[in-house]
Amino acid sequence: MRRLTELRLPLNHTEPELRAAIAAGFGVPEGAILSYSVFRRAWDARKKNAIALVYTIDAELAVETQKGVPSPDVSYKFVTRAQSCPAKRPVVIGAGPCGLLAALILAEMGLCPLILERGKIVRQRTKDTWGLWRRGELDPTSNVQFGEGGAGTFSDGKLYSQIKDPRHLGRKVLTEFVEAGAPEEILYIAKPHIGTFRLVSMVESIREKITNLGGEYRFSAHVSDFDIRDGQLHGLTLADGEYIETNHAILAIGHSARDTFYRLHERGVFMEAKPFSLGFRIEHPQSMIDRYRFGPAAGHPILGAADYKLVHHAANGRSVYSFCMCPGGTVVAATSEPERVVTNGMSQYSRAERNANAGIVVGIGPQDYPGDVLAGVEFQRRWESAAYVAGGGGYKAPGQLVGDFLTGRPSQALGGVLPSYRPGVHLTDLAATLPDYAIAAIREALPAFGRIIPGFDRADAVLTGVETRTSSPVRITRRRDFCSLNVRGLYPAGEGCGYAGGILSAGVDGIKVAEAVGLSLAV
Repeated sequence: MRRLTELRLPLNHTEPELRAAIAAGFGVPEGAILSYSVFRRAWDARKKNAIALVYTIDAELAVETQKGVPSPDVSYKFVTRAQSCPAKRPVVIGAGPCGLLAALILAEMGLCPLILERGKIVRQRTKDTWGLWRRGELDPTSNVQFGEGGAGTFSDGKLYSQIKDPRHLGRKVLTEFVEAGAPEEILYIAKPHIGTFRLVSMVESIREKITNLGGEYRFSAHVSDFDIRDGQLHGLTLADGEYIETNHAILAIGHSARDTFYRLHERGVFMEAKPFSLGFRIEHPQSMIDRYRFGPAAGHPILGAADYKLVHHAANGRSVYSFCMCPGGTVVAATSEPERVVTNGMSQYSRAERNANAGIVVGIGPQDYPGDVLAGVEFQRRWESAAYVAGGGGYKAPGQLVGDFLTGRPSQALGGVLPSYRPGVHLTDLAATLPDYAIAAIREALPAFGRIIPGFDRADAVLTGVETRTSSPVRITRRRDFCSLNVRGLYPAGEGCGYAGGILSAGVDGIKVAEAVGLSLAV
């Protein structure tokens, strides 16, 4: 197989035109192409009247050619295999993307992992989450943050990342997702996504595969303590008092497992405060974003709903940027703690809702919340509580029109953009829901973004507060062998421990940590 990169064709090309271009790119007759597959397809919309598709092609040829390069081997290679389940099974704490891939790799290596998830199975969790969205009823153990599938289940389901991946571990993640029911296109489109409804059934399929390979799940199994003696993990205690003996536990706990952060800190596990971001969700008509990105081609089925990525460096030294942009999606209630409001964005696979939404967030560092290593958690809680009060209770979110936000007056009525957040938006003044420096930076950034995307700072665009869970406020530091810096057998992993930022990177990190556990058990 040989690979051809940067193959450009018009947006509306035909399959015969693609095949002819492949032959020309390799410098061979069309008849010499025995087979080909699309490894990657992206689009280039810099010229809106001539949008191009850009391909990476792998082809089997009947003749030799010097053009192109040999296709790399992207198949997954196991680092070890076990002959039998170990007497003390490895434990995976958390069943989000990181935990799922870690558990899957452990199971495929024959290590019979035990998966402990404080929340519920994904379908019951979905019902509980809708209970908050529709009725304002929060279950602190079963919500957007906690439960099978992790926080990524209620998101846009983005499956791309900028991490370095020389071993093609991301391909392993995507291949497993396709096997679990994701559309095959996620293997080759440049910015793949799935959406919540498809993620639910995929999570169930992965669970079935893990259990068939010897893994065991326990739901509503909250790890409340860690038995650490002489720098070694010996076991875990659950909230119901059960003790589980183990010398290998993967911490795939997610960025909202605040009580676990505190318990680990009490037990002396080394961790550091790390930067994160705070801000609001902003909503515009999706059609406006489509026209900006694609011009006359807006609405083309290959292009789908358009996204954007923006950054502004404010005069006060703060960076303001768009975060987790959700084309054709909704703003969702994402709190996991009573009497606090947290927002996030979500899209279905179709991305067919009327609004585009994104976080507009400001970088925050440990210098902004002096104190101990967990001061960032309390900083997040402070603004989540302020948002709850500003929203008037009942988990309604405080909202404000952009025009009013820029002039510093409370909003009284909506315009043409209707907010999608449920259980509802209470119009107010958002100035009290973030630090003054963050408000000033966002007020400066929005007109700057409007000069890039016409209408971005339109007066009737809606801001909804607050976005606080952009990433974990701590990093549970680990060594090169993926163990905790000072506790053998404890393996920090994924987004909650500060080593990932999204579904794909969390899954890749889960694979790496599972491999480290497998190699440790093989010694």
